[in-house]
Amino acid sequence: MFIKAKIDYQIISDFVTMKINSETLKQDIDQLTTEELQAVADFIAFLRFRQRRRSAFDVNQLAELMTEFSQEDQAFAEAGMTDYYTMLTEEDG
Repeated sequence: MFIKAKIDYQIISDFVTMKINSETLKQDIDQLTTEELQAVADFIAFLRFRQRRRSAFDVNQLAELMTEFSQEDQAFAEAGMTDYYTMLTEEDG
């Protein structure tokens, strides 16, 4: 168990200190299995999706929505309080 942990630590340590450049990545990719290539493709798709989501995020649009929904929430809260008051007075009545 200790030997396996030491080997795993060495692999992780090598990975963290590895110089990353396109040539090194290409060499690593050339050695991957089909399953590992699929995992890399999935990760690249995730990165692209995340980037599109970030670039699609518009702070001004969010602020407008928050204003719109806060007004709507206020109206619902006021209507709810009226209904609650009516219910209480009917119970007491």
